[in-house]
Amino acid sequence: MPKKLPNPKEPIHNLEGDKIMTSDVFFVDMRAGFKLNMPAKLELLLDAMNMPSDLRTRDLVCIKLHFGEKGNTAYIPPVYVRKVVDKVKSLAGKPFLCDANTLYVGTRSDSVSHLITAIENGFAFAVVGAPLIIADGLKGSSYVEVHLDREYTKTAYVAADIVEADYFISLAHFKCHELTGFGGALKNTGMGGGARRGKLDQHSNLSPKVDKKKCIGCEDCVNHCAQHAFVMDKNKSHIDPEKCVGCGECILVCLQGAIQIQWSQDVHIMQKKMVDYAEAILKHKKGKTVFINFLTSISPACDCYGHADAPIVTDVGILASRDPIALDQASADLVNRQPGRAETMLKTNLNPGDDKFRGVYPNIDWEIQLAYGEGIGLGVRSYRLIKLPVE
Repeated sequence: MPKKLPNPKEPIHNLEGDKIMTSDVFFVDMRAGFKLNMPAKLELLLDAMNMPSDLRTRDLVCIKLHFGEKGNTAYIPPVYVRKVVDKVKSLAGKPFLCDANTLYVGTRSDSVSHLITAIENGFAFAVVGAPLIIADGLKGSSYVEVHLDREYTKTAYVAADIVEADYFISLAHFKCHELTGFGGALKNTGMGGGARRGKLDQHSNLSPKVDKKKCIGCEDCVNHCAQHAFVMDKNKSHIDPEKCVGCGECILVCLQGAIQIQWSQDVHIMQKKMVDYAEAILKHKKGKTVFINFLTSISPACDCYGHADAPIVTDVGILASRDPIALDQASADLVNRQPGRAETMLKTNLNPGDDKFRGVYPNIDWEIQLAYGEGIGLGVRSYRLIKLPVE
């Protein structure tokens, strides 16, 4: 354990001499030994968050994570989650693990199926030491309306039990995502914390298209779509835009690559709505939030799929901060510094320093979520990376 954390440095200045606000982001790499294993290194990060300063006795602590779809293997291992649970208990808090139901049909679309999947994926009470709560109720209809009056989000529909919690800890598996470039703290909070109506609201301006030349009429998209937006016409799939909610799940369901997002301003709006929802969730929890990103098994797609494709880079480490914008920016920077793995979905941008997320999804500008989040005051993109343990 470090004796003390480094004191903040003098404010960083730009070329014009103006002060730039920065946030501290703490980092542990994947090196481990008999004196310091990875769960112990995670505890260093938790100590750096100084939770005793704002976590009160008997606070109900929401540990928001993704339990993983059945068949997926990239989600955060329960052994790490148990370490966070134990830390909260040591501070006399009352932790619970939670997620909200999905918009699409799968093994997490209602609370019964969701809890079964979570337990089968290793998140049973006997393993993690905390109860599991699906925060938006049995069928995703339990939500609280949070008024924001943003350009694209006047009212956010947030999973009720996340709003009711006294303290919020985000545990995010950092990976690529087909609509946002990457998924980190902002997506785990904003998209993950939205009730079913909230997820629909965030996706509602998106509508994919079908490339008729690539479509083979297999009907996988027809069978998968929860909104029944796909119909067959002359052995080719067709999307009814009136029914499509733009969840994007059909993109990777189609093995022929025939379903593609219509890359337009709508994708930008979706990212901004997601950040709006993160703001809604954090609105009444100022000073009572912690964000942790796991840069492990960095897969090319979301954990919502029933598989996890080969990671695009090697494992990097674990990061923690009180600032979700700085945390996601630092996470993206660290991933991009790695050499890419050629035997994966990453076919371009393989060199250290190249944009790995655009290498997988070239049409996605993932920086929109960070720039917008900084613009509305959710955090700052400038950060000071502090590696633990401190020597």
